[in-house]
Amino acid sequence: MTFPDPEHPLAWLAPHAARRRAAGLRRELRPRAADEPLLDLAGNDYLGLATDPRVIEGAVRAARTWGAGATGSRLVTGTTRLHAELEDELASFAGAEAALVFSSGYAANLGVLTALSGPDTLIVSDAANHASLVDACRLSRARVVVVPHDDPDAVGAALAVRTEARALVVTESANSVDGGLSPLRALHDVCRRYGALLVVDEAHGFGVVGPGGRGLLAQAGLAGADDVVATITLSKALGSQGGAVLAPAAVVAHLVDSARSFIFDTGLAPASVGAALAALHVLCGEPQRPAAVLAAAAALAGAAGVPAPPSAVVAVVLGEPDVAVAAAARCAERGLRVGCFRPPSVPEGTSRLRLTARATLSEDDIARVRGVLAEVLALVGAP
Repeated sequence: MTFPDPEHPLAWLAPHAARRRAAGLRRELRPRAADEPLLDLAGNDYLGLATDPRVIEGAVRAARTWGAGATGSRLVTGTTRLHAELEDELASFAGAEAALVFSSGYAANLGVLTALSGPDTLIVSDAANHASLVDACRLSRARVVVVPHDDPDAVGAALAVRTEARALVVTESANSVDGGLSPLRALHDVCRRYGALLVVDEAHGFGVVGPGGRGLLAQAGLAGADDVVATITLSKALGSQGGAVLAPAAVVAHLVDSARSFIFDTGLAPASVGAALAALHVLCGEPQRPAAVLAAAAALAGAAGVPAPPSAVVAVVLGEPDVAVAAAARCAERGLRVGCFRPPSVPEGTSRLRLTARATLSEDDIARVRGVLAEVLALVGAP
């Protein structure tokens, strides 16, 4: 529908859409079929558990026991014994004192940053942080300083001149766009020096990096530190839906009292809780899966002619949006679904294909990817 009357309050939509289309930034939804033949390298099902029968059965069993929905917020009727069991097991697995499940990773990030900050707080945020962290900073009412990506010295410089009573440093453990790992030890040292809390989004690290997939904080020896808070998603490595905070018990208690995205949101559906719990059990019983993800990522990187990443994300930078869009479309035509990242998700001039590895990719899958990428990247003139 268009609005030809220039005085209509939505008349600005058509020219706005036209500008985005001309810049190669128009987006659209493409519903996929349950049995689509494309090989998926765009989703975040890193451990291959979203369709695992044990995980599906966990979801079905939870739905049959508890019903289709949580029926209310976590503080009313939305906390079941299953929610509490998942929180206990997540905390134990990750080496945290306590955990709190949210309806999404986005909600978890909003809850943490808004509840632990305020007008007398400085938040130092990595320039490459996910949109959920950016939005949380905007809602926090704190003063926000954005520093260059993975730059502990810049973090220290921002903290050194702060006048606020409290400070938080916020970063992703594994970057969702380029797959790189944050220098957590160096960041934590800076935080300790200046009395700041380190908040780490482990969405793309949990289940993939660290001992047994316990995340980059565990790999850095920081799991359970009393001045570190982590957020995770249940929708990536665990193949379900939802998010969680891993933190000291005092932080979790404060979030229950103060995090608006927890207090005023309906609890995570029981099926998602049951699926995440079943997936966590699979991960504990099959600790080789994270290594399989990284091996698959290295193979995908080799197929694309880029360096192997330390996480599941393989970035193939192509430059302009139209080039990346064309490459993704040609991959799909050849049976391969890949991610296509354009501004504002990435900086101008760095539009890219994003390939995501999965523990269940076979040698035949990798051979297929190699053939498709060789053809497509040659067609688009990849650098």
